[in-house]
Amino acid sequence: MSESLPGPVTIFGPDFPFAYDDWLRHPAGLATVPESAHGATVAVVGAGLAGMVAAYELMELGLRPVVYESARIGGRLRSHQFEGADGIIAELGGMRFPVSGTSFFHYASRLGLESAPFPNPLTEAAGTTVIDIAGQTFHGRTLDELPPKLSEVAGAWNEALDEIGFSDLQNAIRARDVDTLKRLWNDLVPLWDGRTFYDFIASSQAFSKLPFLYREMFGLVGFGTGGWDSDFPNSMLEILRVVLTNCDTDQQLIIGGVERLPRGLWTLPVSDRSPWPAGTTLASLHGGVPRPSVAAIRRHAGGLFRVRDRWGTSRTHDAVLATCQSWLLTTQISCDESLFSQDLWMAFDRTRYMQASKTFVMVDRPFWNETDPDTGRPLMGVTLTDRLTRGTYLFDNGPDQPAVICLTYSWMSDALKMLPYSVDQRVKLSLDALGMIYPDVDIASHIVGDPVTISWEDDPNFLGAFKGALPGHYRYNHRMYGHFMQGELPPAERGIFIAGDDVSFTPAWAEGAVQTALNAVWGIMTHFGGTSHPENPGPGDAFARLGPVDLGE
Repeated sequence: MSESLPGPVTIFGPDFPFAYDDWLRHPAGLATVPESAHGATVAVVGAGLAGMVAAYELMELGLRPVVYESARIGGRLRSHQFEGADGIIAELGGMRFPVSGTSFFHYASRLGLESAPFPNPLTEAAGTTVIDIAGQTFHGRTLDELPPKLSEVAGAWNEALDEIGFSDLQNAIRARDVDTLKRLWNDLVPLWDGRTFYDFIASSQAFSKLPFLYREMFGLVGFGTGGWDSDFPNSMLEILRVVLTNCDTDQQLIIGGVERLPRGLWTLPVSDRSPWPAGTTLASLHGGVPRPSVAAIRRHAGGLFRVRDRWGTSRTHDAVLATCQSWLLTTQISCDESLFSQDLWMAFDRTRYMQASKTFVMVDRPFWNETDPDTGRPLMGVTLTDRLTRGTYLFDNGPDQPAVICLTYSWMSDALKMLPYSVDQRVKLSLDALGMIYPDVDIASHIVGDPVTISWEDDPNFLGAFKGALPGHYRYNHRMYGHFMQGELPPAERGIFIAGDDVSFTPAWAEGAVQTALNAVWGIMTHFGGTSHPENPGPGDAFARLGPVDLGE
């Protein structure tokens, strides 16, 4: 690829290149609302990252968020604490966070959370990486130590990206050159909205000149975070956003568990700018606990809303923010159909979620660092394979601490293979598959405590792990993303907002949840007659100029 410009790659667009990190850092704050609106209630449906960011910032403005949660604070930022082992956790949801997610790390920094490099394949944090494909097993710390074919695959991927102007796009992101970025990206959207990721690979000059095996290897073990074949049916735009914004590189884990972030926002006091008294927190406004899950949302007299919880209690609110996954608005939550346009209901229902499964065990120590006397290599490494486990990750908490193995992390059809089985059966299946790669390593003898597993598609509060847009879904995403701009909506559709990573153009990444939460904060603030500071305009102030390209209907 061509030489890049100075400046870091951040999740700056490309669909809406608004500098959320600058907006958050500005000393004037995000906005103000009229004193007459102070204390107005906003029902926040869902206490995941989007819900907690929005609730905190709405509280900062002097509004009164009322958080409803069906299970636990954190949503898909779920850190499982192994019994009897202080601080030893398994990240059942989001576990790796690219440093390009500057708004996400803004909140992590505010809470004093520390991060460390995530042990992705072929990174220093991983140590040894093991590639097992078609019955052959290879070991290496860098790409150069693996068979040349894998380097050729990585090279073909880079060449294929540059065929569509990747370097120029990423350089525009680095420079925050909005005009160039908008021009280049807006030209690509109509070209690639209707085409799959696999179509991009198969039709590229770089891969077309190589045997099918290279496409197969790219799908099975890929590069960076692992294989890509689970994403082959997705819109190429979805994948291009990931690589343009470096979501797949330079990733961090949050020490002690990422669930600490949404939980930290629950107990974070307001700043000196807030109309609320010093020391006010979301927890204090709720008596320490969120309200029960939402069963129904109805329009009430005077433009208000009636929200009924699962136990039948109804409360009246001045506005509503739904941060749950959009399918829940048509499955678990009974909503007045008039709250959203038919076009938006179509977008909610046509949103497609990807399956994902993980199984973790705690082990007595990071035994994989021990040297195999026969080979001179570590006993195990982070493992990518075409077998059932697909991705196996090793988490070293220090030589004197228990360690954690993510035995299997798989998506889509590979995740569905695990769906019918209990946690013990999933562990056994994983150990059997890994035993073919490491026949001389007795992983089971190191397991301590109870294993833990998750299939997000089997959880009625989520119905899937994250959105994976199919070809032709750009218009649906466009409708959902721009919904916070309510100035031209009919009165019956105003006052209810949506946010979350599935509303964003970067699903599956925490930064998308944060950015759409901030969009909703701007929309709700405007709904109550508030404004951003003239020296710190918000996302809605810039939307007419920077908003996503409209492909029309």
